Amino acid sequence: MRALIEFKDVCKYYQMGDTVVKAADGISFQIFEGEFVAIVGQSGSGKSTCMNIIGCLDVPTSGTYLLDGRDVGGMNRDELAEIRNELLGFIFQQYNLLPKLNLAENVEVPMMYAGVPKAERRQRALAALDVVGLREKYKHKPSELSGGQQQRVSIARALVGEPSLILADEPTGALDSRTGREVLAILQDLHRQGHTIVLITHDNSIAVQAQRIIRLEDGHVIYDGPADAPEAVVTPKAAGTGEEAAV
Repeated sequence: MRALIEFKDVCKYYQMGDTVVKAADGISFQIFEGEFVAIVGQSGSGKSTCMNIIGCLDVPTSGTYLLDGRDVGGMNRDELAEIRNELLGFIFQQYNLLPKLNLAENVEVPMMYAGVPKAERRQRALAALDVVGLREKYKHKPSELSGGQQQRVSIARALVGEPSLILADEPTGALDSRTGREVLAILQDLHRQGHTIVLITHDNSIAVQAQRIIRLEDGHVIYDGPADAPEAVVTPKAAGTGEEAAV
């Protein structure tokens, strides 16, 4: 298997007044083609920083990030946008659908930026909506759908460019538990079909639905292994107690 993502001693520091905040402090891991990986951690753990770097929305302060073998750290803004459009499909917590466009038009947006001809855009958009079970609603506006249906549209939009990697940022965060399970089932189906998926979440019950978990705390990797291993579902030591708690 080839590594789609490789972090080599990645650090990301922010200057907050007189204080340097280490959002990522020497993080190293690889994510291989065809994996379903959850990056999990609480607020301040570094998971959002990792997501931004993986998604080419930010670059490391030091260390190396390779995306499909290419060093992202030295890229300028235009180069980052180009590799993002070429290799990545994004699923966001808040869907980020355009309210005045119908579903097909929303799914077509990434292809418009990529210069795909109109007829091909529509054909591919309808095919992607079919994958998530919404082809028959392609003329509807986002406001006519439930939250779960809107998230399925965002999954179709992520798929339509045939990305090497699907990056899902808290994709069930705005959904009730039943609808969240439906969205996770779609992601698991996509993984079974061969898609590489990276899921960012703070929720252990969501993370264990992945194949592998990378757990972060205070900018460090504290666990990297199978999601079904007993140690995968143990939280960091509770502050001030010295005790570990299962989730």
